[in-house]
Amino acid sequence: MPEGNSKYNGLALQLIKRYANNFSYNVAFTWSHALDDSTATVNSTWFTPRRSQDTRNLRNDWSSSALDRRYRFTIAPAYDFKMFGNRGWLLKNAVANWNITGTYTYQSPEFVTVQSGIDSNLNNDSAGDRAIVNPAGAQFVSSGVTPLNRAGLTVPSGDNSIVAYVAKTPNARYIQAGTGAFPNGGRNTLPLSRTSNIDFTLLKRFAITEGVRFEIGGSALNLFNHPQWTGDLINNVYPVTNYSTIPRNPVLAGDPNFGRFDQFLNSNSRQLFLLGRIIF
Repeated sequence: MPEGNSKYNGLALQLIKRYANNFSYNVAFTWSHALDDSTATVNSTWFTPRRSQDTRNLRNDWSSSALDRRYRFTIAPAYDFKMFGNRGWLLKNAVANWNITGTYTYQSPEFVTVQSGIDSNLNNDSAGDRAIVNPAGAQFVSSGVTPLNRAGLTVPSGDNSIVAYVAKTPNARYIQAGTGAFPNGGRNTLPLSRTSNIDFTLLKRFAITEGVRFEIGGSALNLFNHPQWTGDLINNVYPVTNYSTIPRNPVLAGDPNFGRFDQFLNSNSRQLFLLGRIIF
């Protein structure tokens, strides 16, 4: 059945300084919390599987949504350098008439679901099976397991004599739930990188006549080239790739690439743009 539940709460605040003395700014802050039990409706991402761990217990998947971004803060100042505005054409156009703008953005990360990668709960579907959580373990450390029989001896995976699993890495936070094990891990518990980004634009204006001017400038998105493995784009709304094509390795407990989102996601590296235009 196409069933699902969601809830959203939000608070948005904005502070605007109107343009005066060649300076203005816009500050915005949003607190929000999106919760659901079924974010994706198609196979668009491994990070939050569209299929639940147990189709007969959808409530067990209730958690923060993959779309949840708890905090977002932006500040966008703009300044016009207009010295010598009443002087001659050369001083006004060669020295002054600069426009400087920037934007700083902070945003909470997306959370993803740590998975076992096998059919842990024996329902013939490994897509949504989650891991076992050790609260005392290190957050970005995971572990595979060794199956044991009643005598404490190691046996092959899937053997009928298995009675327990032992974590290979004792200090791991996330431990693979072996076949038949009951995982206690929740949905969407592992964070990707947060957004902390600065964009900058510098523009020079030349007055040609009273009603015509020429502008030339440059923009830098992610000015300091700060790697941000956010899982989405920080300066664009278009998808960079189909998430279903990204391997599940970074979210599989016990995988050597667990938590290595830098190996699979776009870092949102710096982009530079030059622009020129005539305004009339």
